[in-house]
Amino acid sequence: MFKKVLIANRGEIAVRIIRACRELGLHTVAVYSTADKGALHAQIADEAVCIGSAPAKDSYLNMKALIAACEVTGADAIHPGFGFLSENAQFARYCEKCGITFIGPRAQAIEMLGDKAQAKETMKSAGVPVINGSDGAVKNEFYAHDLAKRIGYPVMIKASAGGGGKGIRIVHSEAELDEQMKVAKTEALACFGNDEVYIEKFIENPKHIEIQILADNFGNVVYLGERDCSMQRRNQKVLEETPSPVVNESLRKKMGEAAVRAAKAAGYTNAGTIEFLLDKNGDFFFMEMNTRIQVEHPITEEVTGIDIVSRQIRIAANEKLDITQDDIKMTGHAIECRINAENPEQGFRPSPGVITSLHTPGGFGVRVDSAAYQGYEITPYYDSMIAKLIVHADTREQAIKRMNWALSEFVVGGVSTNIDFQLKLIATDAFKAGDYDNGYLNRNQLV
Repeated sequence: MFKKVLIANRGEIAVRIIRACRELGLHTVAVYSTADKGALHAQIADEAVCIGSAPAKDSYLNMKALIAACEVTGADAIHPGFGFLSENAQFARYCEKCGITFIGPRAQAIEMLGDKAQAKETMKSAGVPVINGSDGAVKNEFYAHDLAKRIGYPVMIKASAGGGGKGIRIVHSEAELDEQMKVAKTEALACFGNDEVYIEKFIENPKHIEIQILADNFGNVVYLGERDCSMQRRNQKVLEETPSPVVNESLRKKMGEAAVRAAKAAGYTNAGTIEFLLDKNGDFFFMEMNTRIQVEHPITEEVTGIDIVSRQIRIAANEKLDITQDDIKMTGHAIECRINAENPEQGFRPSPGVITSLHTPGGFGVRVDSAAYQGYEITPYYDSMIAKLIVHADTREQAIKRMNWALSEFVVGGVSTNIDFQLKLIATDAFKAGDYDNGYLNRNQLV
């Protein structure tokens, strides 16, 4: 086991990782930018090192500063959390060269799965269903037009190096294709430094279902059920739940076994998530694999009783999984609402500022993952998430009721939040019935 873990992240995920390290008896090192000097993660870690100025490129994305922080503090492992450098193969390789354990998959796996074309071919070879589309990046408009005609409109243009809903455009007709290609490529270049895009058949009104897996260094892979992440706004997840209202035991087994095949085919180790699109006929298709911990991992922890972050650390320390697929049971139902500093009535505009008052809900079956406190400043430099509110109950109906009163008790002063929006969302007939898809929030304005 490691002696000291540096957390190359900030906010609630950094706090979450620090707590997991403490339970394993590990010394922790937090890193922070000048804007995060008063941040909770920097206060509760055993040590804290300033790694640069407020812009992420000068701090949380600064590989040399992070490695230097390890050298200064003697940290022998880095947990990247999510976002920032968590899916950066170069950083994982950099850690390896410096003798620091990267708590995540090997660089080769990150690289391969980050290459959409290579990932798609790997999935095909493993017998995992994939969406019809281009083999790799689209090189020119002539190929784009020919392919779109062959697979049929609507099609989706996606950034090859993308993620987080960036660099994506839906094209409904040939007349739109050239313009939307330009827009997608421009956004892809701005967000990822790479303007390559690929084209896929657009599956209309699908569900977004993801499978959480754990894979050790000895060839053992298990899946921890599914998460339904279909409640999205402009490709950004708003609310997640498990189990999915539309996935039965037979489908869960098929998707889980496909996810295990995918992980094994990629030579994947550590925690990861295989994301699928599920169509109205019950057919599912590989979308991508997230080679990191997910924002929504707590709901899986609640229904399985498995600490995923702790498992990440133990797998990286070369421990064998001590659980088999038969040991994994899903109990009850869990829902997560993302509480953000944003104003839904003004187009979800971010609302930076100082939190002047804060009351978080508690009680049986309620969990709040947060780094916020009264007097904490939400800066404009980073993600606007204040907290993740998670509830767990015996049934989905009970979980919805529990989430309703938990949201009603959540009070944040000084900044605008989406709490009222989340209350409206869980009160809709569509959500109560589990009858919603990826496009629900784009078609239905709740504000």
